[in-house]
Amino acid sequence: MATASSKAAERQTIALSFTVNGRAYDLDVEPHELLLDVIRDRLALTGAKRSCDVQVCGACTLLLDGRPVSACTLPAFEARGKKILTIEGLAENGTLHPLQQAFIEHGGFQCGFCTPGMILTAKLLLDENPDPTEKELKHFMHGNICRCTGYKKIVESILAAAKKMRSGARSGKN
Repeated sequence: MATASSKAAERQTIALSFTVNGRAYDLDVEPHELLLDVIRDRLALTGAKRSCDVQVCGACTLLLDGRPVSACTLPAFEARGKKILTIEGLAENGTLHPLQQAFIEHGGFQCGFCTPGMILTAKLLLDENPDPTEKELKHFMHGNICRCTGYKKIVESILAAAKKMRSGARSGKN
């Protein structure tokens, strides 16, 4: 009969080194562990949410090497050697990112469940296209679902942030 300690010794783990919000981490993960669980449960970064578990809602979105990923289905070991940005790492030196501020100022959220994924996805959009049309914005954001607000205030928030970021870039502040 196997004891609890021998069962634990039999468990296979994978060494995982990665950077989250600028901080390096070295962890051992089990092959089946999902990135969302590691980020939320081990690192206590709870902005990304579990919702659909099938990559359709965007609530679990993180930026992995600058690209959006559905952390609810991505094995954690796939993040080896990569840089991850969560909503908690978006603010700098206690100052909210213009997207975060715009969501507050323009009512881009209600319950806030989808907001971290919305903001991180919008960040990527604005990094790639600082002056999107409303149509381009809506197309880019199609993988992020909000069940509370509809999308009018979200779109307004992102467009307002884009405008602020463009004016900040011209003045050297972004």
